[in-house]
Amino acid sequence: MPETNSRAQLSIPRLILLPGVITLAVTLLRLAGELQHWSKTWFNPEQGGFLSVVGIVWLAPVFGAYFALKLSGAGQGAEHLGHAIAHAILGAILLVAGFYLFNGGVIRGLRGVIVMWALAALGGILQWRTWRSLFRVLLAYSYAARIPVAIVMALATWAGWQSHYSAAVPGESKLEMYVLAAFIPQLVWWVSFTIVVGSLFGTLATAMVRGRR
Repeated sequence: MPETNSRAQLSIPRLILLPGVITLAVTLLRLAGELQHWSKTWFNPEQGGFLSVVGIVWLAPVFGAYFALKLSGAGQGAEHLGHAIAHAILGAILLVAGFYLFNGGVIRGLRGVIVMWALAALGGILQWRTWRSLFRVLLAYSYAARIPVAIVMALATWAGWQSHYSAAVPGESKLEMYVLAAFIPQLVWWVSFTIVVGSLFGTLATAMVRGRR
């Protein structure tokens, strides 16, 4: 049902409360697992923490679908689902392109980092146009998920914890590394990632449900 014909608006704080609590619990579990040196497969403590089984990155598609279905069921779905899917795919392309340009060495240094952040932010902002209620929910959830991570990363960086949450690099300013490798990425890149991935899986889940009906 189009957003323009929506019924009673869902409360964003109420909608994201349980997902936010679950996400915080996973963050704290991940931190405990790394500090206690549990299995690296489940709790990868290396810089970046790639492919760790336990991590909030895997929750973005799950809660994206959850939010989209809740909103659609309440009459706050996308007006044109096809457009929403296209924008979500375009956002994902921009996200991947920025990541590749910097991490693939095409654009190096601070300029590459800024390009990566800018493309990610653009990909996230694109979702506003096609499904505004989902964008607002994902934006609120993203910050509810990522602000605690930014706080944990500040503690890990200054305390020197052996964890992927630490942004400290020997010989470099802890403050500078925290801002460039933790604070801004968490509140810009990862927020955009959550919005784009959540939108992509949310629109696809909604399309599947509508198709069955």
